[in-house]
Amino acid sequence: MNFKHTLRALRHRNYQLFFCGQTLSITGNWVQQIAMAWLVYRLTESAWLLGVTGFAGQIAILVLAPFGGLWADRFDRHKLLLLTQALSALPPVILALLAYTGLIEVWHVVVMALFAGIINAIDTPVRLTFTSEMVPREDMPSAIAMNALMQNAGRMIGPTVAGGLLAVSTEAFCFVVNALSKAFIVGTVLMMTIAPRKLTPSTESPWRQLREGALYAWTLVPVRWLLPMVAVVSFMVTPYQTLMPIFAAEVFEGGAGLLGFLMAAAGSGGVIGMLALASRRDVRGLTRWITVASLSAGLGVTVFALSPWLPLSLVAIAVTGFGIVVNGMSVSTMIQTIVDDRMRGRVMGLFSMAFLGMYPIGSLAGGALAEVIGAPATLACGGAFCTLAALILWRRMPELRAALRPIYQGLKII
Repeated sequence: MNFKHTLRALRHRNYQLFFCGQTLSITGNWVQQIAMAWLVYRLTESAWLLGVTGFAGQIAILVLAPFGGLWADRFDRHKLLLLTQALSALPPVILALLAYTGLIEVWHVVVMALFAGIINAIDTPVRLTFTSEMVPREDMPSAIAMNALMQNAGRMIGPTVAGGLLAVSTEAFCFVVNALSKAFIVGTVLMMTIAPRKLTPSTESPWRQLREGALYAWTLVPVRWLLPMVAVVSFMVTPYQTLMPIFAAEVFEGGAGLLGFLMAAAGSGGVIGMLALASRRDVRGLTRWITVASLSAGLGVTVFALSPWLPLSLVAIAVTGFGIVVNGMSVSTMIQTIVDDRMRGRVMGLFSMAFLGMYPIGSLAGGALAEVIGAPATLACGGAFCTLAALILWRRMPELRAALRPIYQGLKII
C-alpha cells in the first residue's frame, strides 16, 4: 500500500485542520454515546429504552438531512459548519450539569440525544460537501476515505476511552470530555482559510429545490440502485451499536470496559477498510467493493449474534465494522464523483438519510424486537436479510457497470 498516495488529502492545510479537529470531535461524540447508553442501561436495564435513546439521537437526520443538503447548496458552507459545531457543545454541557447535580433522569438523556441529533442532521451533509472546498477533485477519493477514517478512529478510540473513564469516574466526566472536544473543533474551523464560493441566488422555493434534487438522484441510475443498499445495511446491521450493552453485560458477563472493547473492535475493522479504500487511485471497481462490503456486514453481524466465544465475536464485529463503513463510504465516493456540483448538497442529503437516517428506525425496531426474541436473534435476523440484499445487488452488477460506463467516460475517468 502506497501510504503517500493514501494520505494525499493531508497535503492541504485546511484539510489538516479539519482532520485533526473532526477526529477529536468524533472521539468525543463516541465517549458521550457510550456514556449515555451505559447510563440508560444502568438506570433501567431496558433494551427498549436503549432503542429509544438510539432512535432519538438519529431520527432527526431522516427528516432534516435533505434541508441540510439544500442549505449546503445555497449558503456558505464554512459558516454553516462553524455554527453547527458550536451548537453541538450544548448537549454535553447540559448533560454534565444534570449529572453532576444528581438530577439526571432517563428522559433528560433522550431529550439531549434528540437535540444533538437535530444539530447533526444539519451538520452531516454540510460537512460532507465541504470536503470539495478543502481539496481538489483529484484528491477527493483520499479525502472522503480519510473522513471515514476519522469516523472509525473515533469509533475505535472513543469507546475505549469511555470504558476507561467509566471505570474510574462517572458518566458526567465523559460529557465534559465531549464538550471540550467541541471547543477544539470550533477553533480549527476558525483557523481555516477558505476561498469564497460563488453562490447563485435562487428564487425557487425550498420544496421545489428539494424535489429537483430527488428527481435528479432518481434519474441517475447508480444513485437510485446504491442508496437502497446503504439503507438496508444501516437499518438491518448498524443497530448492533444500540444493543451492544446487552451483549457486554449479559452474553459475555462484562462491564463498561468490555463494552468499550467490543465497540473498539468494530472501529478497528472500519479503519482497516478505510486505509484500503484511501489507497485507491480512482472510483473504478468500487461497485465490487460495495457488494463485498455489504456481504461482510451481513455475514459478520450474523456470526457475532450467534457466537458465544468472545475472540470469534471480536473478529466478527470487526468484519461488520469493515462492511458498514466501506459500503457507505464507497457509495459516498462514487456519488460525490459523478454528481453535478450544483446538486451535490441535495444528493448528499439523501445519502445522509440512507446512511445515518435509517439507523434510528433500525434501533427502535431492534430494541422492540430484542425485548421479545432477544438481542442475539434480532441481530441474526438483520444480518440474514442484509446478506440476501447483497446477493441481489451482486446479480445486478453488470447492469450497474453498464450505467456507470458513459458517466465515467464523460468525466474522463476511463
